[in-house]
Amino acid sequence: MIIKAGILSDTHLNSPDPLFRQLVDRCFSDCEVIIHAGDLTDLSILDPFVGKTVHAVHGNMCRGPARTSLNSSAIFQLGGFTIGLTHGAELGYDIESGLWDQFPEVDCMIYGHTHRPACHRVGQTLMINPGSFQATGRWGAPGTYAILEAGKTLQAKIHQVPQL
Repeated sequence: MIIKAGILSDTHLNSPDPLFRQLVDRCFSDCEVIIHAGDLTDLSILDPFVGKTVHAVHGNMCRGPARTSLNSSAIFQLGGFTIGLTHGAELGYDIESGLWDQFPEVDCMIYGHTHRPACHRVGQTLMINPGSFQATGRWGAPGTYAILEAGKTLQAKIHQVPQL
């Protein structure tokens, strides 16, 4: 059995507007698990994921209930794999190097903050930054997200958020 998880970060919204809800439906409809790597800004951003298992952490832009009710990092199981999740802002310029101290024995490290997608392995450990779900940059770079599949192995891929 394969577990399919949708990963997003840096949504930077005050509420789940209609466009966000449409994009969530299109990008994550076949995912049973949602992983949000912080800077969701407001807890209501998680509302469109009702009925799914959600793992989320706060980021440096989260305030109020989003900051107080979510941890800055989390470790959880996805199938037979251990996943480490953080936003990463507190780790400085080289976030990936700092992840090793925070999650020394996980199969996958997920972070956000940089708005730059990344998906690669360091040894046997899968490193994922889904990028920013919102379009960013002065050149209109599209938003990105990742899909993680946990079966006999962990596999992930970065996707561009479709334009509606």
